[in-house]
Amino acid sequence: MPTIAFLACETTLPGSGDRRGDAYEHDLMVAALQPSFDKHGLDLRVIDWEAPLEDFGGVDLALLGTAWNYHDKAEIFLNRLEELSAGGITVCNPPGIVRWNASKTYLVELAESGARTIPTRWLDDVTAADGLAAMNEFECEKLVVKRQVGAGAIDQILLRREALPNENWRFGHRAMIQPFLPAIASEGELSFIFIDGNLSHALRKRPAASDYRIQSLYGGTETVYHPSAEEIAAAAAIIAALPFPVPLYARIDMLRAEDGALMVMEAELIEPYLYPEQGPDLGDRIASAIAKRVAPK
Repeated sequence: MPTIAFLACETTLPGSGDRRGDAYEHDLMVAALQPSFDKHGLDLRVIDWEAPLEDFGGVDLALLGTAWNYHDKAEIFLNRLEELSAGGITVCNPPGIVRWNASKTYLVELAESGARTIPTRWLDDVTAADGLAAMNEFECEKLVVKRQVGAGAIDQILLRREALPNENWRFGHRAMIQPFLPAIASEGELSFIFIDGNLSHALRKRPAASDYRIQSLYGGTETVYHPSAEEIAAAAAIIAALPFPVPLYARIDMLRAEDGALMVMEAELIEPYLYPEQGPDLGDRIASAIAKRVAPK
């Protein structure tokens, strides 16, 4: 029976003394996968990605799962994935894709391929003066500042023209600056989940009334979304623009521009939460795709 390692981390594993507030999403993913893996003859094993290499003995494929601390240990994480791959373990998604996707500067490449992206300034750090200059460039009153290497809105901030920080303030990370778009509060962010390049399901993510971040940690909520053919095509075009073969899984997060077109916010290819609550067939789709990858040649 092929063994599949679901890679988690110290703060998503059950029993952790310092478990994340959104670690229940780990539980939901494992619960969605387990029966489907059983049905497809796959042995599901949850492992901390930082566990000793000997703990991966007998593993045929490593699924990145909920390795949600990777961005603070990016090179260590990438080295581990490369070690697993060099040891004959299939890694999904592969280390090369992870390295490409780890810095959000990949959005530049997608834009050059024709993808509609949010206007962005890329800086080694951000000062109040940088924020004001970006507001003038984008002709906006509010900006979102994000880490170039980050996940889950960690360290993300909202800058307002009328309340800029003092001149000594620094963001402290390599950063991307984008205009705040009102669609995040009105319509919400739309996420499209693809397995082997085929749409599994879509959902709408909205922030809490007092926030702008859509993650559950900040009170964000998700509902099933039934996209139009045009919207599916817009998300599928991002998959087609990726500079490598179609990955096992991808979550394409999009936001509507003022002209009604969808813009890509993120192409999440490392360890995105795939929202099994909104996609009841997700477990079967992933298990079937993995079974093909580990089948005897």
